[in-house]
Amino acid sequence: MWALILEAGVALFLLVFIVWWTMYSGPKPTNNGQELNAPEKKKELPDDTAH
Repeated sequence: MWALILEAGVALFLLVFIVWWTMYSGPKPTNNGQELNAPEKKKELPDDTAH
């Protein structure tokens, strides 16, 4: 019985550790203003007045 509880505890720890590792690892996003200064792309609507 203790072996099953220990195994479940280890599996839970591994699950939490893997989720934590994937959420908080990797490159940090940089906020250097390139997105704020980029011009917005506007979608042009087709001209339906020439029928």
